[in-house]
Amino acid sequence: MASSVEQPAAREDVDEIELTLLLEGVYRRYGFDFREYAPASLRRRVWRRVHAEGLKTLSALQDKLLHDPSCMERLLLDLSINVTAMFRDPSFYVSFREKVVPLLRTYPFTRLWVAGCSTGEEVYSLAILLQEEEVYERARIYATDINESVLDRARAGVFPLNKMREYTQNYIKAGGKRAFSEYYLAKYDGAQFQRSLIENVVFAQHNLVSDRSFNEFNAILCRNVMIYFDRALQDRVHRLFYESLVTFGVLALGAKESIRFSPFEDSYEDLDESERMYKKVR
Repeated sequence: MASSVEQPAAREDVDEIELTLLLEGVYRRYGFDFREYAPASLRRRVWRRVHAEGLKTLSALQDKLLHDPSCMERLLLDLSINVTAMFRDPSFYVSFREKVVPLLRTYPFTRLWVAGCSTGEEVYSLAILLQEEEVYERARIYATDINESVLDRARAGVFPLNKMREYTQNYIKAGGKRAFSEYYLAKYDGAQFQRSLIENVVFAQHNLVSDRSFNEFNAILCRNVMIYFDRALQDRVHRLFYESLVTFGVLALGAKESIRFSPFEDSYEDLDESERMYKKVR
């Protein structure tokens, strides 16, 4: 005789089915493909949205998502925003100044891609660094994200004023050459960064999961984005980056990521293994 009490294992099976159906629905309704994201992180973020919407099941969230695009926008924020800060991991920027900038100087014009740029802190950090190294005028930065809402915030260039102390310390440790406060104007509780920093920046929506290469780049920065992808999806994104880089172009990954064990491992040389920076050599 079957028990009337649902067992934990059965509940997990139902959750898995519901999550699979929800992700398939999102893909078919909106074109956003999260089906190969790392399951544990994905499940945690989706359930957070279930509770935030005042719902009880993944199926209820799926129903709301399919009929309410604003709910999809909220879920997209949950799934696509990564932890970010200006000059995050300052040692990375020190290495970028020392090892990547000299390579960029050998070109008459350079293109850089910040993939998964979120709200733009990394874009403004990179623009400041390139200005200080006097290569910004001969460069174009392409800043992309899956989420149009965070791109709007990146374009605005307004960050919380209470973060400026932390960002100033990061900037100093990253080898900054000026007073960090010269780059922004304090307004109420926000810091408005100079518009000149994004004169050579193109913000655009791009989905790493499904969209193709759109240019040839001298450097690609995609830091701590692929940790949310499963192995098959990581391999596809590595192919996208490989096909998008010029020979001797630089790929910069996050501290928890590596080119190791990817299909293109043998196509790169270490530029700075500790900072996860690699140069495409074949």
